[in-house]
Amino acid sequence: MENDFIIIGGGIAGVSAAARLSALGQVSLLETESALAHHASGRSAALYEPRYGAPAVVELSLASGDHFRAQDNILTPRGLMIITKSDEGDAFRHDVETMHMDPITPDEARAMVPILNDQVAFAAYADHAWDIDTDLLIQGFARTARSQGARIVTGAPVTAITRTSTGWAVTAGGQEFTGITLVNAAGAWVDVVAGMAGIQPLGFQPNRRSMARIPAPGGHDISRWPMIFGAGETWYAKPDAGALIVSPAEEHPMDPHDAWADDMVLAEGLARYEEMVTEPVTRLISNWAGLRTFSPDRVLVIGRDKRDPSFFWIAGQGGYGFQSAPAASKLAADLLAGTAPELSPDLVAALDPARFG
Repeated sequence: MENDFIIIGGGIAGVSAAARLSALGQVSLLETESALAHHASGRSAALYEPRYGAPAVVELSLASGDHFRAQDNILTPRGLMIITKSDEGDAFRHDVETMHMDPITPDEARAMVPILNDQVAFAAYADHAWDIDTDLLIQGFARTARSQGARIVTGAPVTAITRTSTGWAVTAGGQEFTGITLVNAAGAWVDVVAGMAGIQPLGFQPNRRSMARIPAPGGHDISRWPMIFGAGETWYAKPDAGALIVSPAEEHPMDPHDAWADDMVLAEGLARYEEMVTEPVTRLISNWAGLRTFSPDRVLVIGRDKRDPSFFWIAGQGGYGFQSAPAASKLAADLLAGTAPELSPDLVAALDPARFG
């Protein structure tokens, strides 16, 4: 059976696209790993903070809000706090302005997070941040896709992509899949997939981000603590299932691979966190890393390839994949169906791969 759409990549971008595109035609989604959302999607901080990112990213994330709010149990209130030392005032003021936060006093910050120490000179808070139940979101999109006839194939690494008279033939997991349109949602591997298809890569860069899970500091109930950022995103900490995730928030360029945390970078990030709190880190429960992949201008790429319209990009999610997925996948479906997008023409143009020439 020939597909209308072959999607390469089973992270949030590919699975949400499958849910939308399966309403338009036959879809096969191909994922290298044995389960969906194995790489970046499975290692996300899982926060919906729509004011986070470049202006085009913010607009796309805001446009996703209705989808999140319409689903039961997808979002849980979290809140967001920024704290800084006395010599970081410029970075603090920039973050407060761009992320629409309200300055609070250090004492007010400590009332929310009692382990903050006297190094905290500036603080700000916003309530427009929510935890995303990423598994519920992924499985919801996958269920919709399957109910509309999509075929989701895991354990199927792509080994060859060739042009046919009607579109594309993709060899994956020892099987051949043919289709009219090839959708590249391969995360850190998007330029690799493009090269396999004979399409000019656009210059995506995967960047490693490491994370550590530590016990709840001082035995506190941290369930209602906000996510905490250092000014300029030099580190962050976020409650997660009774423990605390701490990240150095690094962006270290990497080739696509199954990433792991760098011990030295992790130690440096934990030290930046410890500078601001009264409770030292004495034990790690676990650590891991993911690759956040950005386009050259750090904005998502959604649209038909300029040179070959049968090749469609949905790529460069960076750290915004989950929070932008509902609107990003809807835009992809509109563009592939030839329907006028609900998003503004300026935003559609800002996401178009043609901007790279």
